[in-house]
Amino acid sequence: MSDSLLFNGREGAAMMEPEEFSDEDHEQILERVAAVDVGKASGMVCLRVPDPVKQKRSNRVWEVPATTNAVIEMCDRLVQEQVMKVTLEATSDYWRIWFYLLEAAGLDVQLVRAHDVKQAPGRPKTDKLDAVWLAKLTERGMLRPSFVPPTEIRVLRDYSRMRVDLTHERTRHYARLEKLLEDALIKVSAVASSMDTLSVRDMIEALIAGERDPKVLAGLARGRMKVKHAELVEALTGRFDTHHGELARILLNQIDSLTRQIDQITGRLTELIDQIPAAQGTDRDGVTGPGIGTGPDAVVSPAVERLSKIPGIATRSAQTIIAEIGLDMSRFPTPAHLVSWAKLSPRTIQSGAKRTNGRTGKGNPYLKGVLGEAASSAGRTHTFYGQRYRRIVKRRGKLKALVAVARSILVSIWHLLANPETPYQELGADHYATRVDGNRKVRNHVRDLQALGYQVSLQPMA
Repeated sequence: MSDSLLFNGREGAAMMEPEEFSDEDHEQILERVAAVDVGKASGMVCLRVPDPVKQKRSNRVWEVPATTNAVIEMCDRLVQEQVMKVTLEATSDYWRIWFYLLEAAGLDVQLVRAHDVKQAPGRPKTDKLDAVWLAKLTERGMLRPSFVPPTEIRVLRDYSRMRVDLTHERTRHYARLEKLLEDALIKVSAVASSMDTLSVRDMIEALIAGERDPKVLAGLARGRMKVKHAELVEALTGRFDTHHGELARILLNQIDSLTRQIDQITGRLTELIDQIPAAQGTDRDGVTGPGIGTGPDAVVSPAVERLSKIPGIATRSAQTIIAEIGLDMSRFPTPAHLVSWAKLSPRTIQSGAKRTNGRTGKGNPYLKGVLGEAASSAGRTHTFYGQRYRRIVKRRGKLKALVAVARSILVSIWHLLANPETPYQELGADHYATRVDGNRKVRNHVRDLQALGYQVSLQPMA
């Protein structure tokens, strides 16, 4: 028997030639690295460099207070040591002072999740050993850096997330106001579409002012609410007294204050985005700047306007998306990288012959929130996204259909930001129908009928 057919003492298994792969750039062993085990008041720093005397690697570990001057002094020392990469472990918000100052010093710094740097089994848990372990993983390129946007996008993020938080707080105040009206036996929320309509606001203001006649209150309805006059009369018949009016006034003042703050942040976000060169448009004559590129002959539209062309995405949603993922898509080489980072990619778990679907993961809550709202809105439209939602919801359910549409929207966002000159093109609700193989569909139906015992003959229609 030929020796080429012998492999590990077994017959019939042919020896395969090994295939050679080169390490990626981020997998190369780095000679001079540093790592910081971040804490609230201080950080344990490990500098790992070659030792020419002992002909091996040496670790220098020391504690640095988490203050600006102390961290800057540490940065100067790392620059003098010609450190090639610095790793920080993401610990609450305590990593920010380290990352920002190391970045300002010109060092290559990466932020990694604590989940990715779990210590080896059996090793004692101390800050010093954690710092050394981080440095060892760094020099071998075994860590995946987290996405930390540049400074101007971080500023946008602060404003955008504050607006989201204030919006949630305003929603909670509306819920408290509805609960207060229920206590006063006022059921206006059962008739009105929402509590923030102008009609409901006029009725509550009249109640606070002392008006108790339900017919007069119902007469304050505007627009389409006027046709619900009889229902409003019944809903506004209750026991609204003085203490309800005082509490309602406090809640309305809080809502008005939050609304002013939200509008202020929105205006500030618009100004900041217009100041970023990558977010500006370009006219046909090459002129670029704030407010440029909104005409029909523009070569490049502003980033917010490009994203607003996607069904389900409004101006505020586009601002939030830019604040969360930035404008430079080189950080995400392909749309799949961005979708995976946002935890919207499908996940399959295989064990032997069994395959199950896994959860997508938590991801960025602000980004997933705005994409979920966009997917919900797009799912009700007569567009490609609406048809995609309706196709999937029949067999996979609402939640998975929304995730699938949100993923498709994010892929479109990547293309619009990576290729600013490429406008958004709607595929249409008939995108899937026009791509169905008619002959294949006919064969499938004939096969199904034959399996049921029918003899099928086909006659084309005239």
